[in-house]
Amino acid sequence: MRGNDAVVNVEAVEEAVRDAVVAVPQPVRDVLDGVWLGAPLHPALTDVPIGAWTAAAALDAVGHEAADEALAVGVLAALPAALTGLNDWSHLKGETRQVGIVHALVNSGGLVLNLASLALRRRGHRGMARILSGAGYLGTLYAAHLGGRLSYGYGVRVNHTAFERPRDRYAPVIDERQLDDGGLHRVELEGESVVVARCDDGEVCAISAICSHMGGPLDKGKRDGDVVVCPWHGSRFDLRTGAIEGGPAVFPQPRYETRIRAGKVEIRAARDD
Repeated sequence: MRGNDAVVNVEAVEEAVRDAVVAVPQPVRDVLDGVWLGAPLHPALTDVPIGAWTAAAALDAVGHEAADEALAVGVLAALPAALTGLNDWSHLKGETRQVGIVHALVNSGGLVLNLASLALRRRGHRGMARILSGAGYLGTLYAAHLGGRLSYGYGVRVNHTAFERPRDRYAPVIDERQLDDGGLHRVELEGESVVVARCDDGEVCAISAICSHMGGPLDKGKRDGDVVVCPWHGSRFDLRTGAIEGGPAVFPQPRYETRIRAGKVEIRAARDD
């Protein structure tokens, strides 16, 4: 029973942390996601502490006291990296969430060791300080490996529409009158999923149906005028252009050109994309 209680407690903490992050105002989360950058912000920020701690390890190896400054730079840079990482983690579920927790815990342990190392360096205990920061650096490398696993093994924060290669010739996909209900309609174009809808001015619009953020089905989302809201994490896209209207997505949706022929909606990949 105690084991089960521990699992329940851990899950309760996870949900509490997630709920706290989700409660952050959306404009702030858009900044943490990297919507303004056009790329996920967390990986870019992690380069600074990893680079600084690599420099500190090299300087420690040759006995140079400049390692102290490099270590301090890494500690300061780790804080915004941790904030953006926590924000990314809040979108995860299942196995990816568990891997993310281990990633965060190992990074946190490395940060604590580096802080302790800085304190010992100030007191002149450089031998023990080097051991602690060395252990912290090894932990950081393992955490970086887990981060790579999340990105490249599970596809976290990669562009889920990057490999769409539909043909550039028009093809019929749906009867025009089916769009009169104002809904979001999923169609297929040579194996690629596309969401087609009639926009408020009567124009037929089409963008990829696979959310670039985590692969959510946009055709199952909600419409807000000419904006579609992903049902998984709330990313918002312009149905006309595929442009991002709100995160956490940082990559726009591929757009499709449309035309009407003999009562059929025909689409093709937008050539200006």
